[in-house]
Amino acid sequence: MEDSSSKSFLRKQWNEYKEFWADRFPFTNVYSRYIGREQSLPSWSESDVNEFIASDPVHGPILKTAREAANIALYGSAIGAITTAGAGLSFVGGAVFGWTFGQEIANHAYQLYRLDTMAAQAKFMDWWENKCRR
Repeated sequence: MEDSSSKSFLRKQWNEYKEFWADRFPFTNVYSRYIGREQSLPSWSESDVNEFIASDPVHGPILKTAREAANIALYGSAIGAITTAGAGLSFVGGAVFGWTFGQEIANHAYQLYRLDTMAAQAKFMDWWENKCRR
């Protein structure tokens, strides 16, 4: 039988744990508006993204750079998967390693650590949401 003091102690510990990790992974707060929506946004095309990049002088170039970095990571994933293709697990492991390695190379090559890519992606999502409402 639990008493209320142990329940409140566990609840307090759980809330501190959640707050600790929420501080370290702020993307959950940034993207929570876009995840689990009742009505999802329609898919966007490459031309929609390019229109946003041209229209926003602050976040547009950041988004463009982040997309280029994601392409490098994708190529790294393909190279990793192909070079380790033997068994299914090694194929997946090589793809994950290649993606991670490609993302790190792109982060340093494009100096993404200096840019707020999350804000640029959130700004694009807001822009796209407003465009779809028109």
